[in-house]
Amino acid sequence: MFQQIQSFIDQALGLGLENKDINVGQMSLRAVVVFMLAIAMIRIGNKRFMGKNAALDVLLGIVFGSMVSRAITGNAPFLPTLVASLVLVLLHWLLSAIAYRSQWFGALVKGHDSALVRDGEIRWKAMKDAHLTQHDLDESIRNSGAQPDVSKVASAHLERNGDISVIMRKSD
Repeated sequence: MFQQIQSFIDQALGLGLENKDINVGQMSLRAVVVFMLAIAMIRIGNKRFMGKNAALDVLLGIVFGSMVSRAITGNAPFLPTLVASLVLVLLHWLLSAIAYRSQWFGALVKGHDSALVRDGEIRWKAMKDAHLTQHDLDESIRNSGAQPDVSKVASAHLERNGDISVIMRKSD
């Protein structure tokens, strides 16, 4: 039974074939599998490394660029590579549309914010989970135009894009 499943996967993905022997369907299926696995891997990673983009956008840029470069250099069959690249772009469009319509799905593929400070109190577990130091938080407070005094912060959040947003308490 396991060998039959393995044989099916090998055939569906064109595993063991030379690059020039992989057909359009196999390359497109590979594109979908790689895209989904890469999203999962990026979501596991620290969101700060992605800068201001969502995992979906970063991944599309990386994988798309890599794929089309292979078509250009001849390291992969031309037409199947272009079709698989188009499949990735369409998959990105579809996932983005679903994320727009579903808050749950959006959080799944784009992440969610984390409260780092509430009412002047640092939430150390959230800081640890995000691999942020007190220095990172102080920098964000300074970037908001305030003195780095956490006791004067109403809230600070690590946003989905990796930025830290700070809302200061009202002055008396």
